[in-house]
Amino acid sequence: MPRLHDAIAVGSMNYQVLIVDDHPLYRLALKGAVEAACPDCEVFEADSVGDLFDALDQHPHVDLLLLDLNLPGAYGFNALAHLRGSRPELPIIVVSASDDPRTIRQALAFGAQSFVSKSADAATIGDSVLAVLRGEAVTPAGLTSEREPGADDAALEIAQRMAQLTPQQFRVLGMLCAGRLNKQIGDDLQITEATVKAHMTVILRKLGAANRTQAVLLAGRLARESSEIRPLPEGVE
Repeated sequence: MPRLHDAIAVGSMNYQVLIVDDHPLYRLALKGAVEAACPDCEVFEADSVGDLFDALDQHPHVDLLLLDLNLPGAYGFNALAHLRGSRPELPIIVVSASDDPRTIRQALAFGAQSFVSKSADAATIGDSVLAVLRGEAVTPAGLTSEREPGADDAALEIAQRMAQLTPQQFRVLGMLCAGRLNKQIGDDLQITEATVKAHMTVILRKLGAANRTQAVLLAGRLARESSEIRPLPEGVE
C-alpha cells in the first residue's frame, strides 16, 4: 500500500493526471489506483492519440501522463518520443502489458520517468504515481543498467527528430504509417488534401526523410514490432 506520509504529502495537492488507454476497464482500474494513492488528484481520460492531444489542449497544466504503449496510432515509442519534444516538462509513466526488460529499457531511454506493467497491483501503480509526482524517476526493481540494442544511438536520434513534430504533423504521420492516402488523411482530419501535402513536406524535412516511404521506415524504427507499421500502397509516394 502507498505509505501514509507519501499519500499525504502528494495527495494534499490538486494534481491533474491524464490516463490514456483504449481499454475502458483498464482505464477504470488505473483511475481507481491513482485516486486511492492521491485522493485530491483530478483525473482525465483519453482513449486514442487524437483524444490525447485534445485532452492536453483542454488541460494544458496536466502534471502527469499515464500512457499505454499499445495505443492505436501511437506505433510503439513514436508517441512517447513526440511527447518528449512537444511537452518536455510533462512526466510520463508508460503502462504496458509488454513488460519484458527490452521494452522497459526502451521506454526509459525514450523519455519515460517510470514504467508500470499492466499486471501490477493497485498499490504498486499508486507508489509509482506518487514517486513521479514527487519528481522522482523510477526504475523497476531488478532491471539492470545493461544497454539495450533497441535503444541505440540511431533510434535515439530518430526519437529526437520525432520530437520536433507538431501534434497535427504527428497525426498525419500516424495515418501515413497506417497506409492511408492523402485524401483519406484529409477526410479524417477534416483538412484539405493540399494541407496534408504541406504537412507531409514539413514532416519529411523534420525527420530527414527523402520520401514518404523513408518516413514510414524511420517511424518503424521506434515501433515495438514491425507489424505495427503498414506499408504504403504500391506506387504511392
